[in-house]
Amino acid sequence: MIRSLIFTLILANLFISGANAQNRVSVKGTIKTSDGKPAEYVSIGLKNTKKITATDTEGNYQLMGVKPGQYILVVSMVGSSNQEKTINVEAGKTTDVSFSISETASQLNEVAINGYRSPNNKPVKLSKMAIAPRDLPQSVQIIGKEIIADQQVNSLGDVMKNVNGVALGANRGSVGERFYARGYSLGSDNILKNGARTSIGGSPEASTLESVEVLKGSAALLYGGVTGGAVVNMVTKKPKFEDGGEVSMRTGSYDQYKPMVDIYGPISKKVAFRAISTYENSGSFRDFVQSNRFYVNPSLLYNVNDKTEILVQGDYLKSDYTPDFGVGSVDSKIVDYGRDKFINTPWAYNKTNTATAQANLNHKFNEQWQVNVLGAFQSYNRNYYGAERIRANASGIAERNLSRQITQEYTYNQQVNLSGNFSAGGFKHTLLVGLDADQSRITSNAFGYGLDSNGKTLTTINYGNVDLFNPSTYYGNGAVPDSYIVSRTFAPVYRYGTFVQDLIEVTEKFKVLAGLRYTVQKIAGSRVLTLKNDSLNINSNKFDDAFSPKLGLIYQPTKSTSLYISYANNFVPNSGLDVNNNALSPSFIDQYEAGLKNEFFKGKLTANLTYYKIINSNIAQAAILADGTSSLIYKQLNGESTSDGLEVDVTGNLVKGLDFLMGYAYNYIRYTNTADVTGMVEDVRLVGTTKNTANATLFYTFQSGAVKGLKLGTSAFYTGARNAGWNDPKNKPGRIIPLTAFTTFDFSAGYAWKKFSILAKVSNISNELNYFVHENYSVNPIAPRQFLTTLSYKF
Repeated sequence: MIRSLIFTLILANLFISGANAQNRVSVKGTIKTSDGKPAEYVSIGLKNTKKITATDTEGNYQLMGVKPGQYILVVSMVGSSNQEKTINVEAGKTTDVSFSISETASQLNEVAINGYRSPNNKPVKLSKMAIAPRDLPQSVQIIGKEIIADQQVNSLGDVMKNVNGVALGANRGSVGERFYARGYSLGSDNILKNGARTSIGGSPEASTLESVEVLKGSAALLYGGVTGGAVVNMVTKKPKFEDGGEVSMRTGSYDQYKPMVDIYGPISKKVAFRAISTYENSGSFRDFVQSNRFYVNPSLLYNVNDKTEILVQGDYLKSDYTPDFGVGSVDSKIVDYGRDKFINTPWAYNKTNTATAQANLNHKFNEQWQVNVLGAFQSYNRNYYGAERIRANASGIAERNLSRQITQEYTYNQQVNLSGNFSAGGFKHTLLVGLDADQSRITSNAFGYGLDSNGKTLTTINYGNVDLFNPSTYYGNGAVPDSYIVSRTFAPVYRYGTFVQDLIEVTEKFKVLAGLRYTVQKIAGSRVLTLKNDSLNINSNKFDDAFSPKLGLIYQPTKSTSLYISYANNFVPNSGLDVNNNALSPSFIDQYEAGLKNEFFKGKLTANLTYYKIINSNIAQAAILADGTSSLIYKQLNGESTSDGLEVDVTGNLVKGLDFLMGYAYNYIRYTNTADVTGMVEDVRLVGTTKNTANATLFYTFQSGAVKGLKLGTSAFYTGARNAGWNDPKNKPGRIIPLTAFTTFDFSAGYAWKKFSILAKVSNISNELNYFVHENYSVNPIAPRQFLTTLSYKF
């Protein structure tokens, strides 16, 4: 029924748009720099109107729905003077206006228009259509390539430190990265690459990204079963129809070496390519910990005609990293006996391979309507062996029980998004209708380690006890125990969804965004094959579905100010069984948000403020048994949790060469209504979440004189108090491990001369010591003072 309704809406809107098409024309064209290269993300608008947009990576722009008449077209850039041109728009015709600006491409990059410009005007791919963030009733933050380059980031975690409201959390074994947004853990469902779900196992390569987009709060309307905190989209660099590229070499402390190559250009008038590759070999401040990574990202862009383009891209990451459970805990307390001490087995390994492929088609039917079709595939496999759960008693003695994993995951994603502009009922509408589906097929294995005295398979094995205070016990016997697969589990998951969203312009100052999604998730019965007797056990299917509504009100009293309030609902399926072996029902999360988005000094300074409240009335967790311990098998729905928070972000480029980014976030997520005996203690911050986070980055590039080209910068990152361990059930308190707040400071200095540049950084200048802790056994110290330098040549 829902599909029939959407099909009817599409036909009606197309009919209405056709009836109004003769009165709606557009102005479009291409803006180039004085040296003939595309002028990216330059603001284009019609003077004394609200018509404004920005050029894309090829310098193209389009202003929709322009009435016939004479206008002044204004081109504006942060740090440069405006340029104007008088144009005439005729009824029923598209006006093509293309011209060159006075700046060269390198001058345009010097004013950092890609990284520090106002985040309120550039449309984000996460919105699935060309809506500027100032028209979205929720918080959006974009970390651009200039910031990625200035901070010399290596990992997604390095990028996310700049996003207020997102905090880095502990990950078991430090073999990946885990993030919390507004109190909710962001799993693989919440991390996207170019709009499609992706795995973050093995830590995605971040140094080559074009940008990272973060849509905070509920994104269930557009993406289905995601958690309530945020959706993160990694945007890779795309082909260009100009010859160019960059080669660079990055070196750092602990024998880090990382060459990088980026080459792009046209193959023909309609086809362009890009190829990016990196290799990294690095040690660590942690004894015996090493990393070896290889990454390649090829892509092709085919402009079929002036209405259709096809982008094909893929990447491959081989990431081998020593699994590291840190320094462990002593009697559930953190003891400083040296942040370099490595407690895992000397031969522990974690090997991952990730390959992705995407095909993206964009087609414009006319000036009002366009469609996007996306197909994506990902393969991820992991081969892991090592000791886990370093938890010592009061004397410092800990077991080193081994864990062996081999997993293979295939995921597929398909999307069709139709968007258009039309007038109906006296209002302007921006409509988005979408269909999406994704499938996940995961194969995992259980291992044995020989036979016990009774001839039964050993499913656990101790590599040998270790004394955390005696390094001579760390190595053990050095042998790798034999292991073999005893059972294999195949678990497929299928998700489908359809949605409709409409941004209604009631007046020039008041807009309404309304949408509804229907989502279906099927967890097909997992198949467990026991290899010893070749027996197959098939579990029952689990089926969940729900409607997810969203409503937002936007008021824009001036062109530079936007106020909004919104409500959205998230549907999150829960896996696992309760103590009665019944499947858990899904959680439904209500989110309320209010915000203010402001621009000052013609977009040179942006200041946004957001307040939110999130209520999960059916939160799932490990079941609490009668003795107060947590079950390793069963789960329970534990009542209500509430998350309140405040976020502030400021971005600016007040004078040419001076760029800054800063933010602050407060979050308080806790249980607010749980069962009397086995429920969790209420009004205590949830483990893993951070109370306060703040960040500030400032870079200045000298524009003239003997020091022209010199760049100086500094960054500060504050992580507030957190809780580790486990939240306490009412019948067994005392399991929380409090963690103190800490701040790290970085300093950067560099110089650019012609096509060469060098940039050096000292991170954690004060050599601060603190920890990220998963429960009470993966206690990972933060990195000490380190050095990093990147030498680059652009051509």
